[in-house]
Amino acid sequence: MLMFNENFLWGGATAANQFEGAWNVGGKGPSTADVLTDGTHSSPRRITKQIEQDAYYPSHKASDFYHRYKEDIALMGEMGFKVYRMSIAWTRIFPTGIEDEPNEEGLAFYDNVFDELKKYNIEPLVTISHYEMPLYLSQKFNGWYSRKLIDFYLKYCKVIFERFKNKVKYWLPLNEVNCGAYPFGNYISLGILNDGTENAIYQVDDVQKRYQALHNQLVAGAKVVKLAREINPDFKLGCMIAYMQSYPLTCHPKDALQCQKQMGIGNFYCADVVVRGKYPFFAKRYWEENGIHIVMEPEDEIALKEGTVDFFAFSYYSSNCISHEEEKQNTTEGNIVGGITNPYLTTSEWGWQIDAEGLRYALNELYARYQIPMMVVENGLGSYDKLEEDGSIHDDYRIAYIKEHIKNMAEAIKDGVDLIGYTPWGCIDLISVSTGEMEKRYGFVYVDSDNKGNGTFNRYKKDSFYWYKKVIASNGQNID
Repeated sequence: MLMFNENFLWGGATAANQFEGAWNVGGKGPSTADVLTDGTHSSPRRITKQIEQDAYYPSHKASDFYHRYKEDIALMGEMGFKVYRMSIAWTRIFPTGIEDEPNEEGLAFYDNVFDELKKYNIEPLVTISHYEMPLYLSQKFNGWYSRKLIDFYLKYCKVIFERFKNKVKYWLPLNEVNCGAYPFGNYISLGILNDGTENAIYQVDDVQKRYQALHNQLVAGAKVVKLAREINPDFKLGCMIAYMQSYPLTCHPKDALQCQKQMGIGNFYCADVVVRGKYPFFAKRYWEENGIHIVMEPEDEIALKEGTVDFFAFSYYSSNCISHEEEKQNTTEGNIVGGITNPYLTTSEWGWQIDAEGLRYALNELYARYQIPMMVVENGLGSYDKLEEDGSIHDDYRIAYIKEHIKNMAEAIKDGVDLIGYTPWGCIDLISVSTGEMEKRYGFVYVDSDNKGNGTFNRYKKDSFYWYKKVIASNGQNID
């Protein structure tokens, strides 16, 4: 029997730059995401200096939640959502990031969204910065590499905390903050655009610059936690980590050590800071071996210690294997990074290995390390879906994927993990951050749009919509 707490938070997740659209409507300024062109599984998204007339930018239309939020929230309500993880677009509030006063029209939009969620008794879980920042701050200051970003970010957070202090309880300051531990995170997460970088996948990397920017971001996140509690002590603040589960490829001790090292830098380097309030013991050696010198202000260590979070939120999609033999690297893909193919697993259409038991493993590892409530705030299967003539979409493959992950969450709860919520990614179809595609679909609801933004944008319920509604109604007891 599956056992979930009676207050378990079932729901779904999206991000503003992948879902809202209306990129220049209502006083919104351009974000770093707004100059990312479309791409494909084999053709990387380009980063352009300005908007090119002959290029297509998926964030500009996305799924058009901005104009359809009432319809979309009604669909969430019909499924029975208890929580909706969403993000606020920084540039709707401060178009360039340096304004003295916020954009009232942007604040009013989110007021309306939160009011609509309340009509259906859906709790908002708000990511404050989800893979976007004002483009001006990237171009003027090279993103988080400048400590000036900390003050700009705190100003933004203070405005939204005070405005929505009676409407939002759960906050995630930074999305997948550990993305900055990888070259992919330079522009996507940190807003750094190094000379020579032309696309989002193969970015020119300066490891010193990247880890300094990541430090600045971690300090900002900690200061935001403290600020939030000063404004409303009832706020609950969480971290958000892209958890990348890896296994040693063989029982060779060097494979085990290499895997341990990668798990440490990839997952725990940032997680230890936001949960424990200090860098992990292995950070010093990593800095020394990679020529990294973190410039810290005297108050940084105090800020990190005072700004630890209340709950641990993370994304989980797939797993891979690690070997100490370099020629065996990068044979399978995944969220942010790839690895070596695991012969015991199957693979999705986008090359991500499917490993539901890995989620149970991850939950146990994380809970043993941190001992705070856990939330799985991203999980799902990106796949092609076919819209039938009668408006139906038969996505049994998605149901099978999520079903197995729910089973393993239940097993983790039986193991003793304090798991409080689950928000599958892209609950209504949205564009992919890695490829910019709409046709890499995750949702329970189909959005009639192709990779170039052509379509009616009408919504259609997939088979998984009705299945997930049944799961929520039974509190996870009925998943067949």
